[in-house]
Amino acid sequence: MSRVVNWLQHHETRMFHFVNQRIQHFFLDHFFSRITHLGGATATIVISLCCALFGQGALQTAGIQALIALTISHIPVAIIKKKYPRLRPYLVHPQTITYKNPLTDHSFPSGHTTAIFSIIIPFIAAMPILGIILLPLAFIVGLSRIYLGLHYPSDCFVGSLIGTAAALTTVALWG
Repeated sequence: MSRVVNWLQHHETRMFHFVNQRIQHFFLDHFFSRITHLGGATATIVISLCCALFGQGALQTAGIQALIALTISHIPVAIIKKKYPRLRPYLVHPQTITYKNPLTDHSFPSGHTTAIFSIIIPFIAAMPILGIILLPLAFIVGLSRIYLGLHYPSDCFVGSLIGTAAALTTVALWG
């Protein structure tokens, strides 16, 4: 089993270094530094709350579902971060490129990726055409976390699974 784990860690580290160091570009620095905030608490709560309070019909329902999914999704994130304290990549790999105010809490799983996936799924369930825009946007937020040196790919992958599962469960139990 340790051979498999070592193989996975090796390849994940290679993927992390590729995204964090090999594709660096001035435009991407600014783009990812800004888009990453769409997965933050302020943006996800404000977007969901505005839709829940001011939306009508399917938009309002999706906003309420997004708030519920966002809340539910962060329970397992908090538990996993405490149970499996993984250091952030920039603390393990000195050559990691980081940006302003690097985080100091644990890396696994990515809360930003969890949050963005937990709020987009109810909107896609309500209006499937939005998936064309929202799914790539959520993947880009996850990628930004790696690019900025804050998460490993598996942090973002697991975050996307947790957020999606919380949202799908909320939507399924809703109706």
